[in-house]
This record gives sequence, C-alpha cells and structure tokens, in this order.
Amino acid sequence: MENLVKFEHPLFIIDMMYARKNNMTGRAVYEEIGYGNNAYMHKDTAAALLQIVPILREKNLKMRICDAYRPPLAHQKMLEIIPFKGFFAATPERSNHCHGTAVDVCLTDANGNNLPYPTEVDAYEPRFQQQVCAGDFSEFQNHLKKARQDYSEAAAEALENRAFLRLLMESCGFEAIQHEWWHYNLSGWQKYPVIDWK
Repeated sequence: MENLVKFEHPLFIIDMMYARKNNMTGRAVYEEIGYGNNAYMHKDTAAALLQIVPILREKNLKMRICDAYRPPLAHQKMLEIIPFKGFFAATPERSNHCHGTAVDVCLTDANGNNLPYPTEVDAYEPRFQQQVCAGDFSEFQNHLKKARQDYSEAAAEALENRAFLRLLMESCGFEAIQHEWWHYNLSGWQKYPVIDWK
C-alpha cells in the first residue's frame, strides 16, 4: 500500500458507504473483503484535504467522507453486483478511487448532520437500490439528473450548499465532475497509478 495513508481528523467523519449495507449495492462490500470503515487515500490527496480544516473551523462545520481509496478487489465486486454499463467505472484502472485520488464528500453541521443537498451522496435511496439490483435502471437514471452540478430545480439551500462545497474543494486542489456533486478528484490525478490493497 505504498503512498496510502489512513485519513483521520476530528473535523472529518469517516463513514464509508461501501462499508455498510445502505448503499446502491445493498452490500457491505468493504467489510466483505476485510477493508472495513477506513478512509485510506494517497498522501497527496490527504495533504490537499487537510487544507480545508481552517475553513471548517471558521464555519463550525465538519466533512463526511463517504468514500476515498477503493481497493481494486472491492471495485470488481461492485461491478459484479451492478453490471450496468456506466454505473461504476468499467475497470479499477478507470476509477480514481482505486488510485487513491478521489473522495466522495459532503459537509455536515457541528453535530454531524448532513447539510441539505439536491440528493443524498451517491444519489442513494433504498427504493432505487432495490430497483437497480433487480436490473431496473429507468427510474434511477432519471433521479441521477439531480446529482449533476448544473441541476437547478432543488431548494435554494441545497444548491447553495452544493456550490459552497465545490468552491471549498476546488480552492484546496480538487476538481469537480459534472455528473456527481459529491465526487472530487485530486488535480493532476492522471499521473497517479492504481494502488493495490492486500
């Protein structure tokens, strides 16, 4: 696990969604492979993320980390559970999570309650999880429109929180992606190789 560090800080809540069953796969994949609820990431990703700490303190906020480094073995299992093209990156090599250079995050209040956003992280809802795992993607695909950075029909507070999160992450060296408001890649991610986990 060269260059991987375990990320821990009092202002960050480690809540890896694939270490529990209430995620889009319906399984605790990280627990199944022995990885558990740990937020490992490339040391450069961790250094960039820590730049956020002064702003979190100033605003009396915390950040919830819902995914970070993803072992390639876990990614393969997730592809087997949900084989729908485009749901997850087609291979571990194409997932920045497997390179240790991506994080899925949201802001919370000081008590750890998520701030309002247009969707839950990963656009998760139990009914969509059940539909997707049964092979029905039609309703969820429509719901995913709300996860886009340019979706404008949510409540004003949710749109403001999404915009603030993006401003915060980009100010510290991360890049947003258009179709998932919670997902951020470390700038320059192209130079980082896949990291195996054993």
